[in-house]
Amino acid sequence: MNEGKKSKKEKELHNSVRFNKATRDMVIIALFTALMAVCAQITIPVKPVPFTLQTLAMFLAGSLLGAKRGAISILIYILLGTAGVPVFSEFKSGIAALIGPTGGYIIGFIVTVVIVGLAKDKLGSALWITALAMVVGLLGCYIFGTVWFVVVFNQTKGNMDLLKALSLCVFPFLLFDAVKIAAAAVLSNRLNKLIKL
Repeated sequence: MNEGKKSKKEKELHNSVRFNKATRDMVIIALFTALMAVCAQITIPVKPVPFTLQTLAMFLAGSLLGAKRGAISILIYILLGTAGVPVFSEFKSGIAALIGPTGGYIIGFIVTVVIVGLAKDKLGSALWITALAMVVGLLGCYIFGTVWFVVVFNQTKGNMDLLKALSLCVFPFLLFDAVKIAAAAVLSNRLNKLIKL
């Protein structure tokens, strides 16, 4: 009888801990989704792709939350924007922003977060691992976004080659993104030592 009561209490405790962890995860994911939306509006408006702090938030999501929760936070951000909430840069929203020429960079955020998050999950959060993962993750976003840009631009307006696309959408951002990688790597390295998200 006592064993039955003990077993029941253990199950209740286990369920309570699991519920608390799930609630905590939802709150953390929501916070990083909000961070992404806020950072998207800190913008230097240039065409065709504005300078924003989105990539900083994206790097932090992957390096602090790991692959699964980081990807979920970015996916929610994309779904909110697609549904019409003005969370994309310059308060844009809707499916048009996602399927337009620069939409591939937004979808590429998921690629980056998964790469950075997997590095954290599998290799740890050492500074050099985090920084290298961010470089590789950003490269993945650049590749996906640039190919998307060329394909969509050529379907709608025509006459866009890879070099021209890189000169418009990638090369101007390299220095700015390098600074964000350095800042995000140092910040996440410190935060991972102080708190466990």
